[in-house]
Amino acid sequence: MIPALFLLSVLSAWVHPTSSLYFHIGETEKKCFIEEIPDETMVIGKYSTQLWDKQTNSFLPATPGLGMHVEIKDPDTKIILSRQYGSDGRFTFTSHTPGEHQICLHSNSTKMALFAGGKLRVHLDIQVGEHTNNYPEIAAKDKLTELQLRVRQLLDQVEQIQKEQNYQRYREERFRMTSESTNQRVLWWSIAQTLILLITGIWQMKHLKGFFEAKKLV
Repeated sequence: MIPALFLLSVLSAWVHPTSSLYFHIGETEKKCFIEEIPDETMVIGKYSTQLWDKQTNSFLPATPGLGMHVEIKDPDTKIILSRQYGSDGRFTFTSHTPGEHQICLHSNSTKMALFAGGKLRVHLDIQVGEHTNNYPEIAAKDKLTELQLRVRQLLDQVEQIQKEQNYQRYREERFRMTSESTNQRVLWWSIAQTLILLITGIWQMKHLKGFFEAKKLV
C-alpha cells in the first residue's frame, strides 16, 4: 500500500508541477506564455515586479503607481480574464476547455519616469490543479486530522491525474483526426496529379498526331 501511495505522489508531482520564472519587459511590451491545461482545472498565478535602479545597479521593488494588465485566452482565443492589477498581484481562473491557454502580461503604466532604467523584471509563479489548494487552511477550516488531510490530498491528486489522462486522450484524438485529414488530402492530391498527367499526356499525343498529319509525315 505504501509504495502505491508513494508512486501516486510522484506521478501527481510530475503531472503539473508549479512553474516559476522571471522575465524582462519594456513599457509597451507584452509577454505571453502558453500553458496546457485540462478542462475544469483551477489555475492560480502570482506575480511581483521590480524596477532597475541605476544608482544601485540592481532591481528594487516597483513603486505602487506601477500596474500590470493580465489577459488570458482559452484554446478558442476567447478572453476568459482581462483585468488590471497593481505592481504585485494574484489572478485566478478555471479552464472550461482543454488545451493551450495563453497568459499575457504587460504594464498599464504610461509614466516614463518609472522606466528610466529601461528594465522591468516580472517574477511569475503559476500553480495548476491540486497545487492551488491551501491544505493547511483546509485542515484548519474542516478540522481534519493529519491522516484525513493526507487522504484529501491523495483524492485531489487522483482527480487531477484523471483530468490529465482525459486531456491526453483528447490530444491523441485530435492528433488522429489531423493525421487522417492530412492523409486524405495527400491521397486526393496524388489522384489529382495522376489525372493531370494523364490529361496532359493525351493532349500531347493528340497535338503531335495533328502536327504529323499536317506535315504529312504519317
